[in-house]
Amino acid sequence: MITEAVRNNISELVAQNPVVLFMKGTRRQPQCGFSAQVVQILDQLVPEYETVDVLSSPELRDGIKEFSQWPTIPQLFVNGEFIGGCDIVRALHESGELSQLLSKPGAPPKLPEIKISEAALTAFKDALGDAGGEALHLKIDAAFQNDLYFAPREPHTLEVLASGLPLYLDAGSARRADGMSIDFVSGEQAGFKIENPNQPAAVKQLSPAELKAMLERGAVTLFDVRPDHERALANIPAARSLDEAGQEYLFGLDRSAPIAFICHHGMRSQSAAQQVLGEGFRNVYNLRGGIHAWSETVDPSVPRY
Repeated sequence: MITEAVRNNISELVAQNPVVLFMKGTRRQPQCGFSAQVVQILDQLVPEYETVDVLSSPELRDGIKEFSQWPTIPQLFVNGEFIGGCDIVRALHESGELSQLLSKPGAPPKLPEIKISEAALTAFKDALGDAGGEALHLKIDAAFQNDLYFAPREPHTLEVLASGLPLYLDAGSARRADGMSIDFVSGEQAGFKIENPNQPAAVKQLSPAELKAMLERGAVTLFDVRPDHERALANIPAARSLDEAGQEYLFGLDRSAPIAFICHHGMRSQSAAQQVLGEGFRNVYNLRGGIHAWSETVDPSVPRY
C-alpha cells in the first residue's frame, strides 16, 4: 500500500510540473522500450518536461501505480491530469490530440463523439423524468472503469450532445470517450452496455472448449508457463513451453497475433498474460481453470495432479 509520504511526493511532482513522465530510466537514458517511445514522442512536441525514474525506488515504482490506478510504466501527467501509458500516448499523438493538449495548457479537450442507442436513450429519458432536474454524467477513470449517474451538473464539466441527449464529462473522461457507444440490454441481466475503442487491451478468459475450438482452427498460439517437471505430468501437445526458446518465439510474433497461456489452475498463466500485455501484445488469452479444467471438460486422458 502506498505510504502518505510517497503519495505526497507524487502529488507534488504532478502539481509542480506541467508535464511529468514517470518512466524507467531518464529522458536521456530510457531503460525500457515503452518509456523510450513516450520520450521520443514528447521530445517532438515540448522542449522541456520532467521525468521521474521509478527504478530509483521500489516504493515509488509501486506507489505511482496505486496513485493513478494504472498497472504499467510509463505514465504521463499533463496539467495535473493522468493521461495514460505508452499505448494511449501513442494513440493521442497519432490523432493530433496530444499536440493540442501540450501546446495549449489548460485548454479544454476536443469534445468526444458518443453514440447512444435508441434503447439506452429511452432508458435515460425515463430515468431523467424522475431525477428532479438532475443531469446525466459519465466518468471514465484511468483504468477505463465507467460510471454513469444522475446529479446536478458538476463544475468544470463539458457538455456533449450524445444522440441529442446532454451528457456531462470531466476533461479526463472526455479524452477517453471519443468513439464510445452506450446501449441498453434488457432481460434477466438488464443494464447498460458500454463499448470504448480507446480502452487498452485486457487479458481475455477462455473456457477449455473455446480454447480447443481455437486450436483446431489454428487461430491461437498456446504457451505453457509451467516448469518442465509439471509439463511432464500433464500437457497439451499444441502448447509451447515458455522457456528461453519459447520466449524468443513469442517475442518474434506480431503484436496483434492471438496468444494464449496455460498453467495448472490458471493463476500463473494469468500473471504471465498480464505481463505480455505490457509488452504491447493486444490479443492475449488465459485458459480459465488451467490444464486441470482442460482434463475435466475436454480431454480426460490428460492426468490430473
